[in-house]
Amino acid sequence: MTEPALLPRPQLRRLLRQARRALTPAQQRQAAHGLYKQLAQHPLFRRAKHIALYLPNDGEIDPRLLLRAAQRRGKATYLPVLSPWPQTKMVFQRIHPGEKMQPNRFRIPEPRKNIARQRKVWTLDLVLLPLVGFDDAGGRLGMGGGFYDRSLAYLARRKQWRKPTLLGLAHECQKVERLAQASWDVPLQGTVSDRQWYIAG
Repeated sequence: MTEPALLPRPQLRRLLRQARRALTPAQQRQAAHGLYKQLAQHPLFRRAKHIALYLPNDGEIDPRLLLRAAQRRGKATYLPVLSPWPQTKMVFQRIHPGEKMQPNRFRIPEPRKNIARQRKVWTLDLVLLPLVGFDDAGGRLGMGGGFYDRSLAYLARRKQWRKPTLLGLAHECQKVERLAQASWDVPLQGTVSDRQWYIAG
């Protein structure tokens, strides 16, 4: 893909989604193992006690090996849960090994809503985010719904913050040279692909 970041966001989103969906099941499994190798022993992951992840959808790189590793190590793990109202709101809820999921309105599995298990995002140590596209300056292109941007909006108003660390997870094919960022976009502190780390400068 040549200069994909110059394309309008909807067109760029469509091209990058096609690229990740075109990966074969074997390539997806290999990418998941590559991602696990990049992150599982990294100090950021090892030190974190409260980690939010996601369940893969639409060709997203699969972090479930990391989810299981975190649970084996006794870490508290969380998944996003969409609110029925307002429909644009998302919270993070703790899950336990083997917990049953239900499909949300986008047919993405999520835990049954339990307010007692939900945790404020600023009390998490590490949030591993899905994305459609990324650059090496912390830029993230999402699916367009704005759920993560709204959940993390307080960070966009602060130049420096300690928690949580925000890392995007992606296939290498989702990298672009540079993404134009909107005022509401929350920058990542880095992105981890199946092959390497990209730390925002």
